[in-house]
Amino acid sequence: MKSPHTAYSILDLALVSEGHSLQQTFNNSLDLAQNAERFGYTRYWLAEHHNAVNIASSATSVLIGYIAQGTKTLRIGSGGIMLPNHSPLIVAEQFGTLGSLYPNRIDLGLGRAPGTDRETAQAIRSDFMQAAHSFPEELEDIQQYFSMDNVKSKIRATVAEGVEVPIYILGSSTDSAHLAAKKGLPYAFASHFATKHLEEALEIYRKEFKPSEALNKPYVMAGINIIVAETDAEAESFATSLIRMFVGIFTGKRDYMQPPTAMTQEFREIMQHPQVHQMLKYSFIGSKATVKTQVKNFLQNNPVDELIAVTNIYDVKDRIRSYELFAEIMEELNTGQ
Repeated sequence: MKSPHTAYSILDLALVSEGHSLQQTFNNSLDLAQNAERFGYTRYWLAEHHNAVNIASSATSVLIGYIAQGTKTLRIGSGGIMLPNHSPLIVAEQFGTLGSLYPNRIDLGLGRAPGTDRETAQAIRSDFMQAAHSFPEELEDIQQYFSMDNVKSKIRATVAEGVEVPIYILGSSTDSAHLAAKKGLPYAFASHFATKHLEEALEIYRKEFKPSEALNKPYVMAGINIIVAETDAEAESFATSLIRMFVGIFTGKRDYMQPPTAMTQEFREIMQHPQVHQMLKYSFIGSKATVKTQVKNFLQNNPVDELIAVTNIYDVKDRIRSYELFAEIMEELNTGQ
């Protein structure tokens, strides 16, 4: 019996590794995207974050344009644009422009979280909290700006009208599942760090889904952390950089992505700390054979249409190799091997 086909994609934070410049970081993202295109990935998304020294994807739409210019067929988009940080009109203009420059290749994933701390969110947009509560209405505004019906409106995003840019709802809780279902839009769940509500959110989305012009049946994407190497030991070593990154998040001491070290007992104990263990629940680390088994089990328990892999590894060559091995895993699973 042929296995159901599961698309596979990449979510990139443009992580800044220690000793690397921003220009190197951006070039590394482009290098990864070009290889991802060769490996058969469906899309390459960049995530909006602010005030984090180790994340360079803050000017998300600008970076999307850079990656799209350097690739040919890969879908490039946002995973996501944090809508309460922005005017819906400006978002429509930016992505309408991208959609015209790179036809049928741009995705607009939208989230309602700030992607930063409270003080920075306030600095970005003073009425952030009000905008967050108005997320459904601001989503409708964006849809209207992309519609040809908007040509008669007094307020127009002329570069967006009639441009094909699919909208995705991103979420890390059940609230977003209700909205994505109501709007009949594809739904991407951030299970690479928000693991607690994955099953409940997907059940809500599928149960409440209403077909729309954009989508006639539910479409689900799930984020997972992936680190694949030639051996389990090598992958575990690469994972020490990820562990240290999460420790920095919990302690408020963010730093550049650190070089890997040996996997020690101390690191293993950190991985088992309840808070860390919960956030990294869907982290699949090991050799190709090890990760293949883990991913297969995940898909059996959480059947989704698409996996979006997050691979936070210090060295870009090791990162690209991990994504190459993950693509091989997905092709084997998709062909029933």
